[in-house]
Amino acid sequence: MNAPSTATPMRDAPTPATPREARADGRPSARVAVGQGAEGTAAGARETAIELQGVSCYYGSFRAVRDVGLTVARREVTALIGPSGCGKSTLLRTLNRMNDLVPSFRMEGRIAFDGQDLYGPRIDPVEVRRRVGMVFQKPNPFPKSIYDNVAFGARINGYRGDMHGLVERSLRRAALWNEVKDKLGQSGLSLSGGQQQRLCIARAIATEPEVILMDEPASALDPRATLQIEELMRELSREYTIVVVTHNMQQAARASDRTVFMTMDEDRAGYVVEAGETAGIFTNPRHQLTEDYVSGRFG
Repeated sequence: MNAPSTATPMRDAPTPATPREARADGRPSARVAVGQGAEGTAAGARETAIELQGVSCYYGSFRAVRDVGLTVARREVTALIGPSGCGKSTLLRTLNRMNDLVPSFRMEGRIAFDGQDLYGPRIDPVEVRRRVGMVFQKPNPFPKSIYDNVAFGARINGYRGDMHGLVERSLRRAALWNEVKDKLGQSGLSLSGGQQQRLCIARAIATEPEVILMDEPASALDPRATLQIEELMRELSREYTIVVVTHNMQQAARASDRTVFMTMDEDRAGYVVEAGETAGIFTNPRHQLTEDYVSGRFG
């Protein structure tokens, strides 16, 4: 499989804006540039893959996420952290329109991928999900062979190339080939939990996405399998943009280039407190709420 190309017919995304100062009440502004470190140093050389502008998410009358503005850099790992219920997974699922499948869901604001509005009237959600793949919290291989699990998405999307080569390359990229190459006909359900999750990653890669979303991909795995997933994320970020939701502070510190910290207001609407270089977020955060969370004082 050829590496995903950044040369697409979409126009380039806008340059990330500089974040505003904290509001008078001490809360951070909604606009935070992930391309900036905790000390405010701009990283202008980074290329924007996704930009969110004033994004609010609702389930019926309940506002789950409010007024989020941030940018996600291409070919890096961005971690979303924060207490349970603050809207991390909701925000993640807006990036490939998975929330469209929830009847009560609606979104306000704009999400641009390569400069194009993902929620524009002429945008095909199925194509969005092909280009922005997703790996879920619990490994969910299909009750099919290992081979057919990887080939499934490519077949659905009408792939006409060398399927055997695609399956092998996808499994190699997911660091699973050497473990399963002699049993491709066996059920994907026969694999261990960590292997199943890597199989799901291989399945996502096989559709040739440009972005991979991961919703707590190691929360159900043992420490060894967790480290394998973290190492895989680092390796994949050489070619893919990765956004991962995690409750594991050590995982975010080890595996991500940038970290976005979210919490929720009294009305339970989640919002971004701070975003920046992972090292800065964990060692020199700008906001007391961030320091309290990463140091374990709440969460």
